[in-house]
Amino acid sequence: MNKTILITGSSTGIGRATALKFQKEGWNVIATMRSPEKEEELQKLDNVLLSRLDVLDLDSIESALAEGIARFGKIDVVLNNAGYGLMGTFESARRESIIRQFGVNVQGLFDVTQKTLPHFRANKSGMFINISSVGGRMTFPMMPLYHSTKWAVEGFSESLRWELSQIGVQVKIVEPGGVATDFGGRSLDMQHNPEFTEYNEFVDHFMKAMGDAFDPATMSKPEQIAEVIYQAATDESDQLRYRAGADCEQMLGARDKMSDEEFFGMLKGQFGM
Repeated sequence: MNKTILITGSSTGIGRATALKFQKEGWNVIATMRSPEKEEELQKLDNVLLSRLDVLDLDSIESALAEGIARFGKIDVVLNNAGYGLMGTFESARRESIIRQFGVNVQGLFDVTQKTLPHFRANKSGMFINISSVGGRMTFPMMPLYHSTKWAVEGFSESLRWELSQIGVQVKIVEPGGVATDFGGRSLDMQHNPEFTEYNEFVDHFMKAMGDAFDPATMSKPEQIAEVIYQAATDESDQLRYRAGADCEQMLGARDKMSDEEFFGMLKGQFGM
C-alpha cells in the first residue's frame, strides 16, 4: 500500500513542490490549502486529494484529516508547512498582527499536530515534519516576532519527540535557508510606523542592505527543499534536524562556531550597520 502524506500550505512554494515530489515518488498526497477550488495543477494528478484546511480553523483541520483518511485509509506523515512572516520594528507591530503571527506559525501547527495524534496513536506509527527555518536557530534584525515563532517550533518539536517516541511516532524538523518563493509577496507582512522617526534611518539602511545581500538567484529552489523533506520522511533514521539549502549550511555552520559577540559583529559587517 502506498504511504500517504498530508501537507499544509500546499498552494505555493515549498508546500506545492513537496506535493509534486511525493506524488512523483508514488505517495498518496493530501494537499491542503485555504482555497483548493483555485488550484488547477495538483487536482489533475493521480493519488492527490485537494482539501480545504486553514490552520486557524479547527473545523477545517478536522474535516481535512477525516477526508484524507476516508480516501486513503491512513496518514503516515504530516508536513506542518503553513506559515508567514511578520517583519518590521516591534514597537510598530499591531497586536492583531502579533496574534495572527503566532496563530498561524505556532498555534496552527499545534492544532494540526494535536488533531492528528489520535490517528497516529491508534496506528502506533506516524511522523510529523515541522518546517522551521534558519531563523529558528539564529536571528536577523527586524524579525523578532517571526523568529520567536520559529524558535517555538524548534523547542516544541525537540521536546515533543520524547513523548511521541513512546507511541511509535517520530518528529523531525526541516530548516530551510533562503528560498526563491513568493514568501516576500504573499507571506511577508512588513510593519513599520514612520512616525517613530528614531527607527527610520536604521530601517531604511537595513532594508536596502538586506535587498542587496539576498539575491533570489542564489537562493534555494522550493524543489531543493522538497528533496530534503523527502529524505527526512524516508531515511528511516531518528535524525531530528535537517538543514536545507547551501546558505543554511553556511550560516548555521558559522553560527555554531561563533560567540554571540562574534556573530553580531559579522552581521554588522554584512549589513553595514
